[in-house]
Amino acid sequence: MKFLHASLAAVMFLGVATCSWGAPLSLQECLQKAHGNNPALKSAAWDSRIAEENSRLASVGTYPRIDATAGYTMQLEPQAVKMLGITAETQEPNFAFAGIAATYTIYDFGRRDARIRQASATTEAAVQAFMFSKGDVALQVIEAYFRILEAGRLLQAADEEVAQITEHRRVAQVLFEEGVVTRNDVLQAEVRIASAVQKRLAVSNSRENGWLLLNYLTGDDPGFRGELDESTTLSSANLTETGNSDTPINRHDIKAQKQTLEAREFEVRENRENYLPEIYTRLGVDYAQNDKVREQAIYSATVGIRVNLFDGFASQAAHEKAVKQRSRQQDALRMAEQHALLEIRTARNDAGIAKERIRVTETAIRQSEENLRINKERYQERVGIASEVLDAQTLVTQAKTDYYRALYDYQTATARLQNSLGEL
Repeated sequence: MKFLHASLAAVMFLGVATCSWGAPLSLQECLQKAHGNNPALKSAAWDSRIAEENSRLASVGTYPRIDATAGYTMQLEPQAVKMLGITAETQEPNFAFAGIAATYTIYDFGRRDARIRQASATTEAAVQAFMFSKGDVALQVIEAYFRILEAGRLLQAADEEVAQITEHRRVAQVLFEEGVVTRNDVLQAEVRIASAVQKRLAVSNSRENGWLLLNYLTGDDPGFRGELDESTTLSSANLTETGNSDTPINRHDIKAQKQTLEAREFEVRENRENYLPEIYTRLGVDYAQNDKVREQAIYSATVGIRVNLFDGFASQAAHEKAVKQRSRQQDALRMAEQHALLEIRTARNDAGIAKERIRVTETAIRQSEENLRINKERYQERVGIASEVLDAQTLVTQAKTDYYRALYDYQTATARLQNSLGEL
């Protein structure tokens, strides 16, 4: 029995100590920390940066290509010509050469433009995907924040239950020593105390895990603990709105899917135009060491046309692949829009039910507390039994537990609704 009381005191001391660590911490501060320090967001940020470089890579076609070459050639015999039985060498057996040329595509029937616009759409899709990741992380932070607050309230309810049952055990012990009740009443109280302590330990563990998750999301040290703002609430203006508000026009994941579809459209256009010719210009200087000719450096300007006649059906395969990827992306966009509508309606339903649960459980708390008061008085006047008091206390704890869970379920459902609408 002494061990039980010592354990209970240690648990309650640790709970109080845990709540006192750290400085006050608002939800907004947690969100700001997550946006700057969350490891998933740091990783996702690279996608948009890489996409920007791909966009720059696609735009190189708007500039001329300049190539330089140089080398030294050694031949077994120099090239020569025969005229009227006379053989005359036209080059040196060993010679150096160099050249520089600038090539620019004047017109390729839209391939270059399609490639640039495809890269631009892909970059915007990456940006929108990153913004969606930010919203998703924000939702996780909000859920973790409110779950910690919920666990704190449940700990209070558990402490009250332990205190009430401990007081009931004291009364039962006094009545037992007076010979009014049997020892069974004392034993029942001790068993209920042990059960209440176990429930408190489970809630305390849930709160500790919530802190670990919140610290991970915000990039804080795992051992950090702060005092959360109990008055934190979220706006619920969208809970009663229906109809057009269910259209997820602000969702970043939908925008990302639309940008990806646009990129697929330009990919199809680019590959369809691979069958068309390309008009280009070339300016060059080519030098070959050769003292047998008058001009060793040749300056040239070329306007030409290139067209692929056969590439092993590679162009056809690339076009068919682009068409199928576009079709897949169209289906992906439709699925994302349907899933977004499901999230919106589910979150709105959950929030509405949680709000009703709050109203019901508020009444249940008052009724359960009155029921406990009546049963305690009946027991002390020796017209009631111990199990009625213990059951009444369990009802009080259950009513408070239901209320706190409904309260914070309402907040998290509100956050989910805002996130599903793209407003988080």
